[in-house]
Amino acid sequence: MTTDEKLAAILAAVQIDPGNRGLARDPHNNLFTATAGDFQAACRLLAECRSPTVALTTGFYIPSATPPAFETDGPLGVIFLQRALLGCNVPTVPYSEGAVDRTMKAAREVCDLPAVDVGPEGWSHIIVIERSGPGADGRHYTMRGSDITEHFDSLLTQQLQKREGVRAKGIHTIGIGDGGNEIGMGKIPHETIVKNIPNGDQIHCRVPTDHLIVAGVSNWGAYALAAGIFAIRGVKPPTDLFDPDREREILEVMVREGPLVDGVTGQQTATVDGLSWDEYVKPLVRIREILEA
Repeated sequence: MTTDEKLAAILAAVQIDPGNRGLARDPHNNLFTATAGDFQAACRLLAECRSPTVALTTGFYIPSATPPAFETDGPLGVIFLQRALLGCNVPTVPYSEGAVDRTMKAAREVCDLPAVDVGPEGWSHIIVIERSGPGADGRHYTMRGSDITEHFDSLLTQQLQKREGVRAKGIHTIGIGDGGNEIGMGKIPHETIVKNIPNGDQIHCRVPTDHLIVAGVSNWGAYALAAGIFAIRGVKPPTDLFDPDREREILEVMVREGPLVDGVTGQQTATVDGLSWDEYVKPLVRIREILEA
């Protein structure tokens, strides 16, 4: 397979809608078609940067969960990208709400990921994975329209909203999401969100990013981005990176130490978006196969 063929196959592996959120309800005008080319551009942006330093943030709060907490989709993707970028000698700086940061710290210790202390002046990219963002009224909403604004750091949200200011500092932004209410979704026309996503008129996050990756599960978008970087650079990933068993081990630590909850079932379990583990890791296994082709 050529590099372009690998990128196309990787994207196809993650652009399915297992939760039936409506990502491609309209076959011609949907969240996938609206972001055509963004995945490949984001991969090249990172892979071809000579000395990147990447800031990573995530966090989506589930108020109806038991207990109410941030969800497993997003934090696991951040840790995966940290592991992947470490394999490419790219330093990463995670920063999120305190509750999320605590659970990621526990995962970083398990994965032996180095702590990198670099301020915003040293960042080349910001990647935002499944991080709630404000709608037209400035409020944060779940897919069902519940207001969760109070659970998010307003200063962090404002920083992510200041896209032109970030650009002026030479920082590129990449968003990864799966529902229309995450940072980055502002790049998609409001009419497209409304046409495809239930409650889209209310929950649509209006904050754009330079590039936006829409996947059926946001963690899948992180897997795809990492794989795209390896494909473009022509290097093999670490042996334990696309390993479903290792991924589950890390998730179990994060759920226990957070706690984190499944964003669909609301339970404190080592699952993501209500999917069985076998169903959840299918794209991960497929991506590994593509990289080995």
